[in-house]
Amino acid sequence: MADRNLSRRTLLAAATATAFAAGVTSSSTAAGHTGATGPHESAAARDRRLRRMISAMSLEQKVGQVFCTWVAGRDADEPGAEAAEVNQRLLGVRSGAEAVARWHLGGVIYFLWSGNLVEPHQIADLSNGLQRAAVDSCGVPLLISVDQEHGAIVRIGPPVTQLPGAMALGAGGSVRDARDAGRIAGAELAALGIRQNYAPVADVNVNPANPVINVRSFGADPRAASRMVTAQIHGYEDAGVAACAKHFPGHGDTTVDSHYGLPVINHTRQEWSTLDAPPFRAAIAAGVDAIMTAHLQVPALDPSGDPATLSRPIIDGVLRKELGYDGVIVTDALNMRGVLTKYGEERVPVLALKAGVDQLLYPNNLPLAWNAVLKAVREGEITEARLEESILRLLRLKDRLGLLRRPYVTHAGVDRTVGVRRHLAAADRIAENTTTLLVNRDGLLPLSRRRQRRLLVTGADQPFPTDRTRSSVPALGAALGGLGFTVTALPTGLSPAPERIAEAVAAARGQDAVVVLTYDVATAAAGGQRTLVERLADSGVPVIQLAVRNPYDIARLNGVDAALALYGWTDVELRAAARTIAGRNEPGGALPVPVPRADNPTRVLFPVGHGLSYDD
Repeated sequence: MADRNLSRRTLLAAATATAFAAGVTSSSTAAGHTGATGPHESAAARDRRLRRMISAMSLEQKVGQVFCTWVAGRDADEPGAEAAEVNQRLLGVRSGAEAVARWHLGGVIYFLWSGNLVEPHQIADLSNGLQRAAVDSCGVPLLISVDQEHGAIVRIGPPVTQLPGAMALGAGGSVRDARDAGRIAGAELAALGIRQNYAPVADVNVNPANPVINVRSFGADPRAASRMVTAQIHGYEDAGVAACAKHFPGHGDTTVDSHYGLPVINHTRQEWSTLDAPPFRAAIAAGVDAIMTAHLQVPALDPSGDPATLSRPIIDGVLRKELGYDGVIVTDALNMRGVLTKYGEERVPVLALKAGVDQLLYPNNLPLAWNAVLKAVREGEITEARLEESILRLLRLKDRLGLLRRPYVTHAGVDRTVGVRRHLAAADRIAENTTTLLVNRDGLLPLSRRRQRRLLVTGADQPFPTDRTRSSVPALGAALGGLGFTVTALPTGLSPAPERIAEAVAAARGQDAVVVLTYDVATAAAGGQRTLVERLADSGVPVIQLAVRNPYDIARLNGVDAALALYGWTDVELRAAARTIAGRNEPGGALPVPVPRADNPTRVLFPVGHGLSYDD
């Protein structure tokens, strides 16, 4: 067995020797979508080259190539004692490098919780260490990925440039801004060695009660969402990073979070075709590198009750054959309840491959899932040829990204790219175009530093996605203070108690205006937020309400004098809001979703496209 493996490693090394030169001295900038042997290589010649690489793999190596999972620790070889214990307990090895080699992984996904994302140079070093392990053990570089959607879903914080999320970009309505955001995000990820981002979200959010997509969507209009999805894909492509449109066949009309249950989409076939499908069709037309499946049922597409991730009629029938997609199909995380409700952890990865999926993302138990796939191939439930189809698609993607030539990055490349001034300035410019003014009674906004200098900033104090030591109320207070206002910041939390509400009302006395942040006030737990806003409005001090997540909050709030929708609560959105309140920039956004009335959801309070300016 040892001699056989050595022979295969030798063959793999020979097959890839012309594809890249191993070493950390190579450029950190993205190689882009260039073939490993030059732009004039035919597709047939490329596939012959890649198939030679596949033929040199053992069956165990082939199985590993379709898995993308986490590893714990900030360093590939020396993860630290706690991370080493986690790796040993869940992956059977001590370090990330050992996990890559032991399981012959084709990809790794980074998370904050797994200790991978501390600071840019560390991330780049981790990427290089994991790539060396992959090249040394299997001859094929990894596809390193992350969920960096921006807005509500951010894994890597500053100094990486923070950008508005999808619904904010939808409110801005600028295809150019959406592409620029994708290009900036992609360039910085590529500098860190991360060459696949699980973005953009292509779901059309038509359900205000959607607990998992909401502001992660570009909006409720399939045509507008399609334009923005296309723009983001091109932006990531400009940067040499693989985009991934998600969550097929569409997760925009659910009231169940597929992390915790199995949603059902009850759209008819025609409704699916006109509402859910257009952004995915647009993504395919734009040449998207990957599409992620959803863990939900769509009876109109497959009445079996299987989640889409495990449904051959949906994956092979609709996505492959009907829509004509031949790129990489990746599962949503396989540790989610939505995909585990009907089948157990051992069957799910096998059924996903049989349905037509190529990349198995984040199984709850990697050794169990890996061995289940190996057993299925050995026993003939999955043919080796079927496994090789998926590996070929993954290798084509790695080849287009230039990973087979140049898998490593440098600190110099990080310093040239990550969080640079031009990226930060572009992020601020983009964010200023997204802030949406919904209500402005008697022209309260913009505020004057001379007449309305004293401000109370209060309300829902949401921690930043990547730094729980920082939160929205103090951050907004600091931004307004920097613009010349005298600010008192008093966070009250997501479910303020009566005593905290009374404290905020008392603090409002003597102020020229109150800025109150709200966060998803439609939920049962948010009754205190609604009471806070009502009590502040009764105080007689002008109240400016800022919805820092869903724009639907205004429908359930009475008595506010002005209302803004931000669609996010990180520095970039809060700085833009502060500048809008101060009149440094016009509110540039327009609602990308309708806001229904709270007392009669069949009627619209504010339609798509509503957004006031200071000239109104």
